[in-house]
Amino acid sequence: MVGDSEENDDCVIADEMIYIPEVRNEKRPKVGMKFDSLDFVYDFYNRYALLAGFSIRRHSSGREKYSKEILRKEFVCCKQGVFKKEEPRAVKRHRGISRCGCKARVVVVKVSGCKQYAFSLVVEGHNHTMTPPERVHFMRSHRHISEPAKLLTKQLGSADIPTHKKMSILEVQSGGMEKIGFTKKDIYNFEYYESSLMKNHDVELVTEYFLAEQKNNRSFYFKIEGDSNDRLTRCFWADATSRRAYGFYGDVVVLDTTFNTNRYGLPFAPMLGVNNHGQTIVLACAFLSKETTESFIWMFEEFKKAMPGGEPKMIITDQDAAMARAIFEVFPTTFHRLCIWHITTKFSDKLPRTAYEEYWKEFKETIWEIDNIDEFEEKWHAIITKSGLTDHPWLSSVFDLRKSWVPAYVKHIFATGMSSSQRAEGSHAFFKQYISRRNSLMDFITRFQRALSHQRQKELLADHIDAFEKPQCALLLTMDKQMAEIYTKAMFQKFEQELMQSLPCFMELKMDDASKAIYKL
Repeated sequence: MVGDSEENDDCVIADEMIYIPEVRNEKRPKVGMKFDSLDFVYDFYNRYALLAGFSIRRHSSGREKYSKEILRKEFVCCKQGVFKKEEPRAVKRHRGISRCGCKARVVVVKVSGCKQYAFSLVVEGHNHTMTPPERVHFMRSHRHISEPAKLLTKQLGSADIPTHKKMSILEVQSGGMEKIGFTKKDIYNFEYYESSLMKNHDVELVTEYFLAEQKNNRSFYFKIEGDSNDRLTRCFWADATSRRAYGFYGDVVVLDTTFNTNRYGLPFAPMLGVNNHGQTIVLACAFLSKETTESFIWMFEEFKKAMPGGEPKMIITDQDAAMARAIFEVFPTTFHRLCIWHITTKFSDKLPRTAYEEYWKEFKETIWEIDNIDEFEEKWHAIITKSGLTDHPWLSSVFDLRKSWVPAYVKHIFATGMSSSQRAEGSHAFFKQYISRRNSLMDFITRFQRALSHQRQKELLADHIDAFEKPQCALLLTMDKQMAEIYTKAMFQKFEQELMQSLPCFMELKMDDASKAIYKL
């Protein structure tokens, strides 16, 4: 019983339990049908399978002995064959058994004297039921990512659209999930395949990208080193915008190497500064496979080559002995300031719990609120004495380093308002919106450049606002009006706040001679 309907109803031959799909006659394969290529054969049989409710796959081939030309090709139901139990072994997941020895298939042979192929055998009967229309799009041969869909998927990926949202966009575009033509798993597999193509070619790909950037702008600077296996070991780069910015805002550089942003675990080391709007800017970037003194020296030497205007006045880093030695060697005149945030957050871990709970408030007030060196040391010793922590090794070590992180010792050096590498921590949070640990180095760099362009748009917007608008002065003072003309809007607001706080203060001259003047505030 075979009908002409396109419905996927099954006709069951009860004696043999054979299921013959009911598909319109003109859509069914017939012996003698001819096709110009094997791809056309596959497409025709697969369209028939879609209407019928099953999936197909390519099977055995017969080839000409010398030319290896295919003379015979078989296409079978996906349930052809039987499951062969293998020896027990460790596997990530166990697949279900789908094959049941189905005999449905078509065979084509090469037509003598031409390039065409013709059906020589058609077996329509299946030993299993057909898949209903609402589920047939899940079957393997009916899932295919078209080239336009691949391109769109890549574009959405470069915009950091997660896979589940890509599917939602494709659903709207296609008019329904069943019309997309593939599943979320297929996208994951496609992305994994694309990623695997770049594996072990990072040095080559990154070098080509940087050379292209340098061709577009000669001021683009980079240096790459790899090992004998073409694996990147260290890399430094700074574009024209960053190099120009260092000439203006290179007084203070913040460095933090704790941000792992790629599948290889290479530490990413952005070197950051602050512009005239108080915004964080990227001055240079590096990847280092080893955080050794030699690696840091290499990075800082490349930084010196790339940047105009000499050494920075200050570098802020976390507590790293290898980095400290490198800074001392490469930047002998630069003040190396340790991140106060990294040190103060360790008090809770390093001190005994009861001592921390009782004395942390006093430590904090001493560190932040005392700006006189003698007073700081006197207060510090008083706290450790009464807390019984005089011989505490960690407290002794950070006190020995006090000239590198305590505000009372470093206030004389211009620091653009920074006392820690939290600028870097904030940048990490920003860049994490665009990149992940799954990124290859090439993927990371392209995503990072896009994130950087977004960051620079904020700077351009601030420039535009300053050029287009003038801030309103809250005080009718000549100094306030003068600074409104000089400062950017962000800096003027900070200045005006300081000016307002100074108004209740009065100075009285107490003594004035040839050596000094004493005022009472």
